[in-house]
Amino acid sequence: MLAKTVKDSETQQVQLILPEDLNPSGRLFGGRLLSWIDIVAAITARRHAGTNVTTAAIDRLQFKEGAFPGDTLVLRGRITYAGNTSMEIRVDTFRERENGSLRLINTAYLVMVAIDADQNPKKVPRLIPETLTEMMESEAAKKRMELRKERKIMGY
Repeated sequence: MLAKTVKDSETQQVQLILPEDLNPSGRLFGGRLLSWIDIVAAITARRHAGTNVTTAAIDRLQFKEGAFPGDTLVLRGRITYAGNTSMEIRVDTFRERENGSLRLINTAYLVMVAIDADQNPKKVPRLIPETLTEMMESEAAKKRMELRKERKIMGY
C-alpha cells in the first residue's frame, strides 16, 4: 500500500454565513459549523484513504470566537495521523476579513475510519509527515489516539 503526505489530502472549503446558519443570539450555530467540519474531515480522509470513510469520533471542538452574518469562513482540513484503518483529521476554521487576512476561530480533531463496499474497516496508506510541524502534529496525534483508546477501555 502506498504512503501519502499531508499535502496529498489537504482540503479547503469556504462558507458564507447566511441567516439560516444562525442561532437565536445571532451567531453561527455550532451545529452548522460542526456539519461543515465533518464534511471537510470526511473529504480529507477520503483523499488519503482512497475509499469511503465514516466518522468514528469528534475528539475536540474548541470555539475561540463567534462568527456572524455575512462572515466568510475558511475551513482547512489536514490529516495528522494514519493508523491501520483510522485517521485523525484536524480542521481549522478561520474567519476571513475584508483584507483577506484570516483569524482562527475554531479547531477540531475528528477520527475517521476507512470502509470498503461492505462497510467493513479497510487499511489506509501510511502517513509521511514532511515538515517539522507535521512531525510534531503526528506525534501529538499518536498521544491523542492512545488517550482515546484508554477512555474507550474505561467506558467513557
